Formats: sequence, C-alpha cells, structure tokens
Amino acid sequence: MSKSLPRIVSLLPSATEILAALGLTECVVGRSHECDYPPEIQTRPICTAARLNIEKPSAQIDADVQTLLQATLSIYEIKLDVLEQLKPTHIVTQDQCDVCAVNFALVEQAVATLSHPQPQVISLQPHTLIDVWADIQRVANQLEVDANPALTELKARVETCQQKTQAISAGDRPKVAAIEWIDPLMGSGNWIPELVDLAGGQDLFGKVGQHSPYLSWETLIEADPDIIIIMACGFDLPRTREEMQQALATHPQWQQLRAVNQQQLYLTDGNAYFNRPGPRLVDSLEILAEILHPTIFNAKHKGSGWSQYRE
Repeated sequence: MSKSLPRIVSLLPSATEILAALGLTECVVGRSHECDYPPEIQTRPICTAARLNIEKPSAQIDADVQTLLQATLSIYEIKLDVLEQLKPTHIVTQDQCDVCAVNFALVEQAVATLSHPQPQVISLQPHTLIDVWADIQRVANQLEVDANPALTELKARVETCQQKTQAISAGDRPKVAAIEWIDPLMGSGNWIPELVDLAGGQDLFGKVGQHSPYLSWETLIEADPDIIIIMACGFDLPRTREEMQQALATHPQWQQLRAVNQQQLYLTDGNAYFNRPGPRLVDSLEILAEILHPTIFNAKHKGSGWSQYRE
C-alpha cells in the first residue's frame, strides 16, 4: 500500500519556497497571505491575514507595528475555519520574528483547537545562512524527502560567488549601508551582513545573526557609506522606489550622503529576496555581488531584482 502524501500548510513565504525547492509544492494545500512564490502557489487557500494596512507610508506602518507589539497583540491572525477545512498533516511556521509572520504561540493555540488529528508543526528559526541550510534539511527530514540536490545546488552557487570575491583586498571592498526600513531608518541584520561579506563588501551596521538595528541619521551620516542598498522589508521594487522618492523629498539628510550624490544608491526587491530566509537568499547574494562589483559579475538580476536609483 502506497504512503499517502502529506497535506502541508505553509505560514510564511520562505517556508513555501523551501518546500518548492524540495519538490513538495503539490503537497502544499494552504498558505499565508504573503506566500506568492512559486507563482502556482497563489491558487492555494489563504490561512492568515494581517492586522496592518501595508499601503500606509513606512513611518505609519512602523508605528502601527509598535502599537500592536506593545499591546502584546499578534500582527497577524490565523483563519481557523480555513485551517479546519484543509486538515493539514503538517504546518510549517517560524519562531524567529513576530513582525515577519504569525508568531509561534498563535500557531500552537490554533493547532490545539483543531478537531481532526493535530498536524505536526515544523518551526524554522533562521538567523544565518547556515541556519537556512539547516532549516531546509529539517523540513526535508520531517517530510521524508532528500534535501541533497537542493542544498548542493545552492551551496555551489554561494561557492562560485565566494571564489570570485575572496581575492578582493580590504581596500577594494566598499563600505555598505544595507537599509531594511526607510522611515525610521533601520539597518539589516541576521543573514544580510554575511551576504554582504560574501559579495565582497563591508557591512557597516548589521551584525551576523542579530536582529536589524534602528539607525540614527547621525550614525548614517558619520559613517558616510560608499554604497547604500535599500532592501525594505515586505516591499517590491516599485514600492521601494516610491518610498525612496518620498524619503528624499522629506528628509534632506539623504543629500548629505556621498553615496546619494555619487549615484551609488541602489534599490532592491526586498520582499522577494533579502527578507526571505529561504533558497532565494542565494539570488540575494548574487544581486549584492552585481551591485558591489559590476566588473566581476554580470547584471543578470538588474531590472527585476535591483536597480540603480536615479531621480
């Protein structure tokens, strides 16, 4: 008798992309409201909703997030009726960031209310690139599939990039401000400093494996980075460009920065790449390498994953 296929609900985009890399897209029966890749996943029922209006300006979104967190409310909610109908055997979620997806405690509460046999919960906790590899392996182990083909391909691409940048001297590694939020200013943490280093740059503000730090204007101006890369959390390339245009108009401090005046300000699709600790972090690494060292790397992601900001 053949073994029945798992029925998987993914509650965060990076998990959905991990499942896809492992060849399990067909087994995904439900998704979060933010899961949009691979494209065919968008036909699956949505199991979560946000309590935020993401159409608001950056500053207001940040204020709304802080209000919800201070009130100990989840930024997201789970659609229990949808979850009940889907009867999942597995739920993939995270316990890394309450701003990024449904918090783990809420998932546990939801699972406890389900009337059918309770699904197995797989919780991811990525802070570094090695953690992402471990998460891919963990998901594969729990769902009894082979992670080696996916991991081998991803690690080979990282190694290719690293081989091209490892000979770059310290003096030729640009000082990089990786900005995760535009208003208020936030640097990028966790895996981003590691990616910047692998791409041949020096991350000025983030620390590997640690959460993204708020930045003061004084700190950014004093550091005066060679290159500024905007990777706004949850924003695609057009939305990032819109927010950056507004920021430049309302915050004259931007004009004090050498990178802005020398057209070394770059925009990226943070939502698709840098903010998702899954397989496309390798694409994120390649994007960084293309920006930092255009004479070494072909700009295959330009226009889709990143663009140079020009007013």
